[in-house]
Amino acid sequence: MQLKSQIRKHYFLDKYVIITPSRANRPRDIKEQTIIKRVKKCPFCPENIINKNITDRIDDKNKNWEILAIKNIFPSVTLNNPQAYGTQEVIIETPKHGLDFGELPIRQIENVLKMYAKRTRAISENKKIEYILIFKNKGSKSGASVQHSHSQVFATSLLPPDVYEELEKAKRYKIKHKRCVYCDIIKKEMNSERKIFENNEVAVFAPYASEFHFETWFFTKRHVDNITQLNKKEIRSLATALKMVLLKIHKLDLSYNLFIHQIISDTDQHFYLKLQPRESIWGGIELGSGIIINSVLPEKAAEFLREK
Repeated sequence: MQLKSQIRKHYFLDKYVIITPSRANRPRDIKEQTIIKRVKKCPFCPENIINKNITDRIDDKNKNWEILAIKNIFPSVTLNNPQAYGTQEVIIETPKHGLDFGELPIRQIENVLKMYAKRTRAISENKKIEYILIFKNKGSKSGASVQHSHSQVFATSLLPPDVYEELEKAKRYKIKHKRCVYCDIIKKEMNSERKIFENNEVAVFAPYASEFHFETWFFTKRHVDNITQLNKKEIRSLATALKMVLLKIHKLDLSYNLFIHQIISDTDQHFYLKLQPRESIWGGIELGSGIIINSVLPEKAAEFLREK
């Protein structure tokens, strides 16, 4: 039986997705292949690191670096340019070339999260910085330009309009209902078919109006403002959930983007992390209308991602 399409709206933003399960079976006469070929030496392998560019490090028990933060030598924003003010760093997640983030031990994923917190704390001391985005591009469809497992910290004086809109609507919800909108979403989704993982510290689910195939949101249950406020149990639980989901995404051989929004002037955000796999390519409907087409039911995506 052919499943009917559904138009779904974001929890509180004016964003719409058309879920079209039958569209996954539409005919294709084009096959896309992802071919990864190194054309230059890897800039993130230990032997190629330039020491003067190191901003922070987490070492292993032998005093060798395990996680490294370095300056981005091709930044889109800089501290000496008032027209595009900000800073950009690269977080090298492992000295070993060829490992995916989800393949790292949980302890090392924890250390990557701790490095995110360290760099967030350090960068936010600059009073001109208003917005810090931590993001990871994995695979050719995600915009990644280097294969070695890494992520980035992008900080700027500009608050992006989409982020501002989400912030304002979340504030309006709290004024009206006297509750955090994300706390309410967590309670709802932990009792839905879209639930992927839950323990005392974190809640993980496929959002109701998923814009991407296998899109996943990771929340702390405790209402904390940003990654610097996570405790050890929350970091461990987040690392555990990330590894579980990313290993499934790795099996599907999908590119993905992973990101965390942090607004300096707002001290009452609810911390969360988004994973958006990049299997689908946005075409004329998405780019022309702004309405997203997703051929994977979030409920089916959650079922796959939570399977043992």
